[in-house]
Amino acid sequence: MAGVIRAKQLFLCSSILSSNNNKVLLRLPRRSINVIAGNLNSSETKKKEKEKRKRRKEIEVAKATAEAVVNKEKRRTRSSREYEIADGDEVPSSHVPVMLGEVLDIFSSVRLRSFVDCTLGAAGHSSSIIQSHSELKHFVGMDVDPVARKLGHFHIDSLMHPTLKASIVLKNFKYIKSVVADTQPELLDVGVDGILMDLGMSSMQVNNPQRGFSVLQEGPLDMRMDPQATLTAEDIVNSWPESELGRVLRDYGEESNWHLLQTRIVKARLNGGLHSTGELVDLIRGMSPAGRGGRQGWIKTATRVFQGLRIAVNDELKTLQNSLYSSFDVLGPGGRLAVISFHSLEDRVVKQTFLNILGFQREEINGEGNSVKPERQIEERVEKELKEKEAWIKQTVIGSKGVILTKRPITPSEEEERLNRRARSAKLRVIQKL
Repeated sequence: MAGVIRAKQLFLCSSILSSNNNKVLLRLPRRSINVIAGNLNSSETKKKEKEKRKRRKEIEVAKATAEAVVNKEKRRTRSSREYEIADGDEVPSSHVPVMLGEVLDIFSSVRLRSFVDCTLGAAGHSSSIIQSHSELKHFVGMDVDPVARKLGHFHIDSLMHPTLKASIVLKNFKYIKSVVADTQPELLDVGVDGILMDLGMSSMQVNNPQRGFSVLQEGPLDMRMDPQATLTAEDIVNSWPESELGRVLRDYGEESNWHLLQTRIVKARLNGGLHSTGELVDLIRGMSPAGRGGRQGWIKTATRVFQGLRIAVNDELKTLQNSLYSSFDVLGPGGRLAVISFHSLEDRVVKQTFLNILGFQREEINGEGNSVKPERQIEERVEKELKEKEAWIKQTVIGSKGVILTKRPITPSEEEERLNRRARSAKLRVIQKL
């Protein structure tokens, strides 16, 4: 009976507290009031402690994020060079060459008698190279895109002089050996002094809706760098096996939601398939969570999907790997190969292939089970001399065949990232042949 009365008193006290009726509250036993007050204080204390813990956690997360940003910045070999672009008369503003000053620095100490631009484009880099090296005698420009080749040819022609022999070729850079042999065979004996690959998408390609590269413009699902090639993005989307389509989205597009995308695309085949960039973008947009638009939503996803399809259509990663080996073979002693990449997949291929060229691809095991190191190591003084001679060289990797002059890739200066949006993801790696 006493328990029932106590329960009623507590219930009454709760009601009284909510109505602020202090006169009635005073009639309750003091012990009951103390118990309720203690419970209220305990609840309030717990609430405050919970808020403190939450605040401490937020501060810890903020500190960890800040430290990660600082550490990432420390790991970067960010260029400190003053940002510069080619003369306005030489290259249209829509074709501003990325990391031009850094490229000029890389070849400034090389006696550049011969130079190959594997991705000529509008000839932004090559125009400046030709103007900066009066000793240049042999130039080869390559591009698989006929529109880019035509524009590049125009700019190179305007810089020609009697002592410069130039060849502009409509070829993929994987054919660099045969192109050099066919156009300027004398270079095969002495080797090429400088080679450049700029792997970025040209605005001439992106801005043309008929090429199918842009997520923001309606056009056919094409995405061929070489208009003469047979495979298109439309073929992959509508005909490739489901597992292969998923691999493209996962491995090349680096899209976390690849499985659902794969399922939706295959399902679309039952209704006639997807035949334009707009249709593919609409499918992606329909999957994006409501309220998440712009670069945090469907555009970001669509960009990754388009990247994956483009890489598959043009077999970009395998072509890049083979071209790096061929380019290094074409180099002469002291010659340099510079590569500008724009996404992690490309950069990974460049980094690993450079290491492979120097013999660091894996530990080879001899008959006794001991690791076999490369045939010989360059003395430390060589590395020291390189750094003293050229300030941009920070850390190197030395092998028997050459030196990687960028253990960590050079990234654009803050000023260039701010003024040239295309440069924000660029990474520059350089290898020198011994």
